[in-house]
Amino acid sequence: MFKKVLIANRGEIALRVIAACKELGIRTVAVYSEIDRGSLHVQMADEALCIGPAKSADSYLNIPAVISAAEITDAEAIHPGYGFLSENPSFAEVCQMSGIAFIGPRPEVIRLMGEKAEARRAMKKAGLPVLPGSDGLVKTEEEARAAACAIGYPVIIKAAAGGGGRGMRTVREPAELLTLYHQAQHEAAVSFHSPDVYLEKYIDRPRHIEFQVLGDNEGNVVVLGVRECSIQRRHQKLIEESPSPRMDAATRAEMSERVANALRATGYSNAGTVEFLMDQEGRLFFIEMNTRIQVEHPVTEMVTGVDLVKAQILIAGGEPLSALVSEPVELRGHAIECRINAENPQTFAPSAGRITKFHAPGLVGIRVDTAAHADCVIPPYYDSLVAKLIAHGRDRTEAITRIERALDMFVVEGILTSIPMHQRIIADPDFLLGNFDTSYVQKFVPEQKVVAGK
Repeated sequence: MFKKVLIANRGEIALRVIAACKELGIRTVAVYSEIDRGSLHVQMADEALCIGPAKSADSYLNIPAVISAAEITDAEAIHPGYGFLSENPSFAEVCQMSGIAFIGPRPEVIRLMGEKAEARRAMKKAGLPVLPGSDGLVKTEEEARAAACAIGYPVIIKAAAGGGGRGMRTVREPAELLTLYHQAQHEAAVSFHSPDVYLEKYIDRPRHIEFQVLGDNEGNVVVLGVRECSIQRRHQKLIEESPSPRMDAATRAEMSERVANALRATGYSNAGTVEFLMDQEGRLFFIEMNTRIQVEHPVTEMVTGVDLVKAQILIAGGEPLSALVSEPVELRGHAIECRINAENPQTFAPSAGRITKFHAPGLVGIRVDTAAHADCVIPPYYDSLVAKLIAHGRDRTEAITRIERALDMFVVEGILTSIPMHQRIIADPDFLLGNFDTSYVQKFVPEQKVVAGK
């Protein structure tokens, strides 16, 4: 097992990895930007090194600086968390060449799944249902016209190297195609340094469903239930839960087996998430795979009892799945997560600044993952996440009751947060009945504010 792990991240996920390492008896190294010098992850790690200025491009995304920090501190492995370098195959390759273990999948698998068109092709070959779409990248206007005609309108244009809703446009009529095609290419180039895009059939009012997986280095794969992530804005998730209130146990078991078989075929290892859209008839279609730990991983931990971050570290150290997870995986109760963001709950505009008062709720069935505290500063340079509030109950009704109580007891002053929006959603009759899809938040915020840029 590793003696020392460097965490190439910040905020609550860095603290989450530090906690897992402490339980495993592993020393930790934090890296930080100049503006994060006083952050909790810096204080809680055994060692800490500043790797650059506030801008992430000059610090958390600076591969030479991160690798140098690992070498200077004799760290044997790097945990990338999520975001930043977590899905960068070049970073994983540099770790390998430097003799440092990368706590995640192999570089070639990260690269395959990062190229969305190639990932679609691979998963279709492995037996997963895939939305009708272009046969690979769409390089010219003529190819875009031909692909859209063959698929049938409406279609969605997606960045091949992208995610998070950037480089994505919905085309409902042929007259819109070329304008939106060039917009998607431009945004993809700016966001991901690649203008490559592909086309898929657009599904109106889908649900967003994802399967949490773990794979070891011996070819074994296990699926740890399913998460519902349909409540989102700008393709960024607001509320996640496990299991999905829309999917019955038989469908979940069947699709879990298909997902596991597909990932065995690709030689997948470590943690990952296979994401699907569900249409109004309940059919699932693969859209992409995230080759890292997810922000919403706590809801899976709450219903399975599996520590996903510890599992990541142990798998990277050579442990087999059989030593980490008992099969069949038993799901216990229901869990819901609210992402508490530093933003205006009406417009979703960022609200960076100093937190003057902070109280995180606790008591039965509640978990809070956060690096925030009174007098800390939420900087404008990074993701606006302040905390993840997770509730677990015997069933969905009890989980909702507990998260409602916890939201009422959550105190954050000095900045605006999304807590009022979460409270409105949790109390909404459609949410209580499980009647929602990816357009649900438009009930609360005018559409142009939810899907700005589309």
